[in-house]
Parts: sequence; C-alpha cells; structure tokens
Amino acid sequence: MTIDSGEVVEKRVENLRKLIKKHKLTGLLITSPENRRYFSGFEAIDPSLNESSGCLLITLKKLHLLTDSRYTESALAEAPLYTVGEGGRRWAKTVASLIGKTGLLGVEDHYLTLAGFNELKNAFGQTEIKPAPFNPSSLRVSKTPSELALIVKALRITEKAISLLWDQFKPGTTEKWAAFFLDRHFKELGGEGPAFETIVAAGKRASLPHAVPGSKKLTSQEMVVIDCGARYRGYASDITRTLVGEKPLEWQKLIYRTVREAQLKALEVIGPGVPACEVDLAARNHIAQAGFGDYFGHSLGHGVGLAVHEEPSLNSVSKVPLPVGAVVTIEPGIYIPGKGGVRLEQLVEITENGRKILNSDLHFYEF
Repeated sequence: MTIDSGEVVEKRVENLRKLIKKHKLTGLLITSPENRRYFSGFEAIDPSLNESSGCLLITLKKLHLLTDSRYTESALAEAPLYTVGEGGRRWAKTVASLIGKTGLLGVEDHYLTLAGFNELKNAFGQTEIKPAPFNPSSLRVSKTPSELALIVKALRITEKAISLLWDQFKPGTTEKWAAFFLDRHFKELGGEGPAFETIVAAGKRASLPHAVPGSKKLTSQEMVVIDCGARYRGYASDITRTLVGEKPLEWQKLIYRTVREAQLKALEVIGPGVPACEVDLAARNHIAQAGFGDYFGHSLGHGVGLAVHEEPSLNSVSKVPLPVGAVVTIEPGIYIPGKGGVRLEQLVEITENGRKILNSDLHFYEF
C-alpha cells in the first residue's frame, strides 16, 4: 500500500492543476518516475529510460494512470484516486483518445524519449503537443515533515553502514569490496538498497569524482573517497566521507583541511531566501584562495528527495533563493589528477531560522 495518503496526493494534484490551468493546458503527461510517484502514490520503478512502468495523464477533471498488466494490481492499490487504464504498447493512442482532437497536451520534455514523443505525434494527428511551460518537479522542492523524516531515516541507515565499514576497511581491502559491503548493509539495516551507484575511490583514483569501484586496494598512505546513500520508502540520502590513511602526508592534510573549511564557509552562508550561487561561491572562493580553484569543477550541491539529484542546484550561477523545507547537499571537493582527492558532504535542511545539519555521525578528521 502506498505510503502517501489520499489527502496528501490530492493536495499535490491540486497544486499541479493550478499550474495546468494557469498555462491553459488540456492535460499534462507525467513520465518521470519520481513525479509519477509524487503525484499518484504509485511506487513502481522504471528498469531503464526506455522501459516505463507507466505514466500519468492529469487534466482539470480527470486523473489517469496508464500502465500494463505487470503493474495493474499495484496501481489500483497504491493510486486509488486514479483511473487505471491501458498503458502498454498502445499508451500513446490511449492518451490521444483521452485528450481529444482539440486538446493541448503538455509533456515533461526532460523525461520523454524522442521515440515516445514521435509515438504521441503519430497518435494525436493535429492535436498540439508541447513541453510543459513549467517544471512539475518544482512542487517537490520543499519537503513536508513526513518526507523529511523518510530522508533522515535513509541517512541514518547510510551513516550506520559507513560506521560498520569504517572499522573493517583496512589496507588490502578493495574498492569493490567496500562498495558491496555498503550496498548489502543498506538492505540489512532496513533500507531498500542504494539510492545510486556507490562510489569508492582509493589513492590516485580519488581524483575521479564519480569513480566506478574497482580492484584497487587500500594502503596506509592513501585517502579513500566514499560517496553513497541508502533509499528508504522511496526517499534518498547522500553522504560523502574521505577516509585518511594511518600516516597522512602533508599535502593530503592540506587539501582535506581546505575542503572542510570550505564546507563550513558554505554552512555559515546558507539559509532561507539566500541565492543558491552565494552558498556555492562561499565554498568555491575559499578553495580558490587556497590555490586549488582549478581542482573543484562540480557544483557545491543539489536537492535530495525522491530523486538523489533534484532542485535546487547549488551552483555558481543560480540566483534561485533557497526555500524553507528544501533538503540540499553541501559537498565541496578538491581533485588533483595523478595524486588523489577529497570530498566531504553534509545533508542540510533549510529552516525558517536558517539551516539544520541532518547528519548525526560526522566522521571528520581534525588536522
């Protein structure tokens, strides 16, 4: 049974319908799995981009969930506000018949394949199809207390798994072993599994922000970047820690200390209404002033919720003010090719009075 009550889903749909009406659409087609779940309660996942578990067609009067026989029973139980219909190979024709010949259909252009768009065009004929002039995901940015509780639970599971790994990840163990250890414990500790592909990068490979765990073995002189997160009842967590060897070198201490200081600078700035770019630049400028500006290439952070990467984005150009209720990462890093790297990540809630660090088990070194 869905974790979201009918009242919760109904309120979300009401907010979405306001946008549909404002932009004079006949209906909105929801194809991204996170939005599909958020606006219906339907919990199925998509195995891949070109293998959908279903879509939502939301009009001002009707709610349709189109899926196939593999998911029909689940859809009826999890999305009681919706009429469940045929969404297999004939999904596009079903959408066309429900919209009608004079309708205007909005689609999620960031999550609709070209093949899917062409199927819709062929099914609709002269009916106009266009990208929705708004992002439905924007309604997910501010988290409710119940959503926040699920994110925190996912985070606690992640922290516990890292704590267990911390005592066993010794010289001679491999990146693959560590990644497998974490993924297994996410489930053993009550989660659904990893929220994304676990990253473990040791030694020189720690300069790769999104390294794929391999057979590299840990030594006592190397740092290891661990980026992982459990998923709990649909909601993700995200945490990065850097493990430092028994005898860290001076350059390792320096970049670790610089990254940690940059993170603290960002945490001093972040709060409700603060433009996202100001938070990013607080950390970025500190790293640049320390002489490592060329080695911090990615944005400072991102929103976390049903998706592990969602709005708002904390980058150097976004002037979007951070809203109360958003949950974001603060994850500066320094990555030096051929030597190694450091990334440290905190999960932060934007509150009315400032911010709240959601992490409980910090795992930071003091150099």
